[in-house]
Order: sequence, then C-alpha cells, then structure tokens
Amino acid sequence: MEKLKRRSALTGLGGLSLGMLTHSLSKSDILAKPYSVRQQTITTDILVVGGGTAGVVAAIQAGRAGRRVILVENGSQLGGTTTTGGVAFPGIFFAWGKQVISGIGWEMVQEAVAMNDDTLPDFSIPHGKQHPKHQVRLNGQLYALLIEEKCIEAGVQIRFYETPVGASFANGTWTVDTIGKGTSTRIVSNQLIDCTGNAYVASIAGFNVLREAVIQPGTLQFQLGGYDFQSLDLKMIQTRYQEEIAKGNLVKTDFRNNIVGLLRSGGDNIQHVLGADSTTSETHTVANLKGRSSLLQTLRFLRTLPGCEKIKLVDMQNETAVRETYRIDGHYQITKTDYVTGKVFDDAVSYSYYPIDVHDEHGVVPDHLKEGVVPTVPLRALVPKNSRNFLVGGRCVSSDRLANSALRVQASCMGMGQAAGAAAVLANLQNKSPLEVGMDDLRKLIEEHGGIVPGPGQKG
Repeated sequence: MEKLKRRSALTGLGGLSLGMLTHSLSKSDILAKPYSVRQQTITTDILVVGGGTAGVVAAIQAGRAGRRVILVENGSQLGGTTTTGGVAFPGIFFAWGKQVISGIGWEMVQEAVAMNDDTLPDFSIPHGKQHPKHQVRLNGQLYALLIEEKCIEAGVQIRFYETPVGASFANGTWTVDTIGKGTSTRIVSNQLIDCTGNAYVASIAGFNVLREAVIQPGTLQFQLGGYDFQSLDLKMIQTRYQEEIAKGNLVKTDFRNNIVGLLRSGGDNIQHVLGADSTTSETHTVANLKGRSSLLQTLRFLRTLPGCEKIKLVDMQNETAVRETYRIDGHYQITKTDYVTGKVFDDAVSYSYYPIDVHDEHGVVPDHLKEGVVPTVPLRALVPKNSRNFLVGGRCVSSDRLANSALRVQASCMGMGQAAGAAAVLANLQNKSPLEVGMDDLRKLIEEHGGIVPGPGQKG
C-alpha cells in the first residue's frame, strides 16, 4: 500500500509520468533533433513562488486545506535558508516558557529532530542573552527530504529550476510566466503568494518595494576540521592574522576580525559577506564568489599556522545565505516600536519572537526583548498596497529595517507562511482578496492546522 501511495504521488509531480522519469536511451534518441523549449499553460488555485522557509509551509497549508497548489522554486531543493543556506537551527518557537509558534513548521522540525535522534532544547529554561540556546539544531539534508515528502503528500505540484519573468492580474486571475530548463510556462492562478524572500514577484508585478542603502551581510556556512583548538597558540595566531590584514591579504570584516572565534567554532554562522544580495542571478553569483574566495584565502592562511597545518574543509554549503534584500510596501509597515512593545494587532495572524538582530561590518550585538514581550504580525503587513489576490510570507513582510531584522528568522517565517497559505485558501474559496477574508474564519483555519494565532486584546 505504501509503495502504491508513493507511486501515485510521484506520478502527479508536474505532470510527469514514471515512464518519463525512467526514460531509456536508444539509438533513435541520439539522432533526434536538439532539445526545444516546451511551452505550456497550466492552471491552479494558488501559486506559491519560493520554496524556502515560508513558502513550503504556505504550500502545505493550502494543499492540506484542499486547494490545488503549485510551488515554484528556482533551486534544486526546498527549505531555503534552513537547507541550501545551511542555517539549520530554526527558532525561536517558545517565548517566556510558552509556545508561540507552532503548526506545520513546528511539525516538520519535530519530525526531523525525532528521525535524527536529536534532542530539543529545554524551553523551560530561560535563554537570557543566549537566544541560540532555544534554536533547534537539525540535520539539514534530512529536513530537506522530509519537507519535500510533506509537500507531495499535501498534493503540492513542485516545479524546481523555474523563475518568474512576468506577473499580471486581470479579472480576478494572476498570470505568471516562468522560465526554466527547457521550459516556458504560463501559470494561471486565482491567488498568488510571494515567498521569494526578496519580494521578487511583488516587484515584477508592479508593486512598490523597500530596501536599505546598505544591506546586512550574508554568510557562507561551512565546517572546518583536522586541528586541536585546545593546543593552539591563540595569541600568536591573532598576531599573524592582524599582520595579514595589514598587508591586504585578508579582510577583517570577512570573519568579524575574529580568527580565534572562527577556529573555536570550526566554521558555522561566523563568516560575513558584505552586500550579499540574492535578488538576481547576477547579484547572487557575486555573493557566492565573494563567500567562497574569502573562505579559500582564509583556509590557505590557516594552514600556514603551527597546529593548523592539516586543517581541512569538511563541508560547505552550495550558496551564500542572505539576510536582507527587499521588503514589500504593505498596507501596514511593522515598526521597531510595534515589535519591541509586543503590539497585538486586530488582524494579527502569527507571533514572532527573536531579538532585534542587525548584522553589519563590525558583527552583531542583539537587542533582546523585555521580559514578557511577544510581537505579532498583522495580515495587512503580508499584503502589498494596491494589490488583489496577492500575499507574501517570510522576510519580505512589510516592516522597517530594525523590525525586519527579527521578523526574518525561520520560526517567524513559518508562522507567516502558514497564515499566508490559510488566507489564500479562504480568499480562493470565497472569491475574495485576502484582506476581505473574515478574521474569525482565518483564525479557525490556522488553528485547525495546529497554528497559534494571537487573540484580540491578548498580551504576548
């Protein structure tokens, strides 16, 4: 029965048959004409663009609620920052001893923890100024497998290696043109959700977007090995490091001027790639090249140090992960004041919990929330001005820079993704635009799928 279920799910992926997936090469294939671009038009109820932290949850929510869903992702796997970016420690789901973000995202995290025999943090112990203690360490590769399976089980049609090149709205319908490997596809949908993280679809659809003059640095995740940190002469290493910086051979901002910290952690979330921007293929290429070049130069330097002669690059992510690019200009812009005071909006659809966390060329000094404060996200911040049948989920939420530095993290994006997916479902069923959906109906649908919705007058 399980094999039949899996076979059925696979045959529904993007209209592919198992015969196409296992196509055998013959002499006639070798002589056939070169590949041509396949042009097609497909329809769906809800189109989600971006299969990252928020997009996966939005798509699963819509699929589980019975809607036809297409998920377009320009990479090779789902999960975004958590998987491809390698920041496999989502958080934060609990605030002040109480769970504030649950639902589909939390379900996926728990399953990944259990299947890898990992252990959840003890959320009853306050994290104080060490908020990473409440972030959940995952096997990123396993997580990618699990969330893909959950999308398939929810009936979501996944389309990898495709990116939108145009989006227009008329007569209650979105038409989005995408291009990919050998494909040129027109996707016609009733509701559209932008989970690109860059507000990319919102921009090409003609809506205003927001961006800072200087954006936060990105990070290339990697792991080093082959040395014993306890035996190293750290004073000598720091002196040598500063000498290389003075000569122009190394750049102090690449590793926050902290070579000892790099060696202590063995990599992880320590590198800074200034100006890292994933908005276009060109800007993301630059971010990747800068991150890899910086790592390679630093690795060569480390191997000249006593005790580090055999240092090795054990693992490295395929992409530089990006913290900040564009945000939508929404019906409401969440401010830092809203965030740090825990304002509960009348149309709040999810919580967020994380310190204000702006990275810059000097590093990062988190500004923690006061005890008892739990910020909320209003539905209006997920909807661009002058739009219909359009939502966003994730870090491109309408917000000022300081609020966004906290809202952008994974647990918060999961909550926003589920809310966007649920709002799109109701808008589709009721032939409305998302802001016309009743809050009682929206709250009920999110909670039916395990989500936590802030209540009217409720304090965080």
